[in-house]
Amino acid sequence: MSLKIIGAGFGRTGTVSTKMALDQLGFKCYHMTEVVKKGRTSIQLWSNAADDPSSADWERIFNGYDATVDWPAAHFWKILIDYYPDAKVILNVRDPEK
Repeated sequence: MSLKIIGAGFGRTGTVSTKMALDQLGFKCYHMTEVVKKGRTSIQLWSNAADDPSSADWERIFNGYDATVDWPAAHFWKILIDYYPDAKVILNVRDPEK
């Protein structure tokens, strides 16, 4: 399964609502909560990605998912766009004063 949707918006910009909407539309969406659920293996994969994004195992990180929003994936949006060139990008934003 390949990512079809890449969320480029950072946390507190409506990413949970976006995840819920994508889930309702039939996407399997990766969110920060997945890192917590999957534990050490997931944390190690993301740590490796942070150390060297060019050799990150994106297929393993997103195995079973076709969308992603929120951290930590949003940090890598530029790299993910190159890795998944057919994916659509959603950019969540919010007024920083609110």
